[in-house]
Amino acid sequence: MQKPRMAEISRTTKETDIKIDLNLDGSGKADIKTGVGFFDHMLDGFARHGFFDLTASVSGDLFVDCHHTIEDTGIVLGTAIFKALGDKQGIKRYGSMMLPMDETLVLCAIDLSGRPYLGFDAEFTSDKIGDMDTEMIREFFYAVSYSAGMNLHIRVLSGTNNHHIAEAIFKAFGKALDEAVSYDPRIEGILSTKGSL
Repeated sequence: MQKPRMAEISRTTKETDIKIDLNLDGSGKADIKTGVGFFDHMLDGFARHGFFDLTASVSGDLFVDCHHTIEDTGIVLGTAIFKALGDKQGIKRYGSMMLPMDETLVLCAIDLSGRPYLGFDAEFTSDKIGDMDTEMIREFFYAVSYSAGMNLHIRVLSGTNNHHIAEAIFKAFGKALDEAVSYDPRIEGILSTKGSL
């Protein structure tokens, strides 16, 4: 029986005050308060469909805009993923999901290689969804990928509804990450010819 992989990360700057608790071996319970309603909805979908327990308490300078709040949440979430993974012994390392949501189809692929990279191919036809700037979706995943040391590719293959596109992206990310962090009994040590990730 593996011990639960959990992390508690806090980060305070002049722009944001963020605390995230993450359990990679959870059941999909989420308690998220970022002050940006649509972003809360997206993080809830990520946690629920990835079976991660996620608590996020975020206070940001929303009187400016949502940029710092969303980007810094990505930094802290990525850091929590990195810390919770520990030495990455026995994990599959790779995960992918092709996720449909009505007219939308999204591909997400992950390699927990320790080498950060984001490939992001998605277009939105509106500047905002609810109270979240659509341009911040890419910024969020950039922050997550670099803080987690994750090779992350997100590609929207089809879709016209902005809400569906965003939601499918976050859900696909949750499902792909769930696969990448899962254990495979055939793996001895770390799945790398280098011996480390």
